[in-house]
Amino acid sequence: MAKVLFIVTGATYWVLKDGTRYATGYWAEEFAMPYKKITEAGHEVVVGTPGGVIPNVDMMSLRPSMTGGEDGALELEAIIRSAEVMRRPLKLSDVRLEDYDAVYVPGGHGPMADLAWDADVGRLLTAQLASGKPLFIVCHGPSAMLATRIHGKSPFKGYRVTCFTNAEEEAVGLAPRATWLLETDLQEKVGVDFSRGPIWEPYMVEDRNLVTGQNPSSAAVLADRLLEILK
Repeated sequence: MAKVLFIVTGATYWVLKDGTRYATGYWAEEFAMPYKKITEAGHEVVVGTPGGVIPNVDMMSLRPSMTGGEDGALELEAIIRSAEVMRRPLKLSDVRLEDYDAVYVPGGHGPMADLAWDADVGRLLTAQLASGKPLFIVCHGPSAMLATRIHGKSPFKGYRVTCFTNAEEEAVGLAPRATWLLETDLQEKVGVDFSRGPIWEPYMVEDRNLVTGQNPSSAAVLADRLLEILK
């Protein structure tokens, strides 16, 4: 049995250009589907957040229109309700990476508000990348790579990466309102080798021990790939 650390946002809102607090958190599908697949395969999941705060689900991600219908929404709600680990997260400052076989970072817009600036996140991602052990990150989760910069340089420079794209941000109406865009900043400030698939379609990029996914529908694909590696 493997032990997988989920680094989850603790944010409840993201401040937009005009100062509006946009309600957010983690995206339900990006936590729930990998959690279900990994735990049903017999592995253990431990959750860590900045300051050990209890993660907040982005309520928009539980709307039937976002989950393929009422049944999809109910399934995600049931998985999240059953996940006791989400109610007793570790502080990221207390995490010992040697205790884990893999690290997974789900998205939602929450990471844009906290993980992108968190020193513990930067330390943990830098160490996990260097360890050669699996590091899986999806959607807005790659914003955490921005926290790895020291004097403007990141160990993720040159890695092949994907994330929630500018086109997808445009499609949800947030691109013109955001203070920064993840696809743009990953290329300009981290120096990743970026690629993308069609919007809303599952798309995964694997480069050494780093595996990234573009959007919520990529989360299940990443989980399947992680399970292959953990066998």
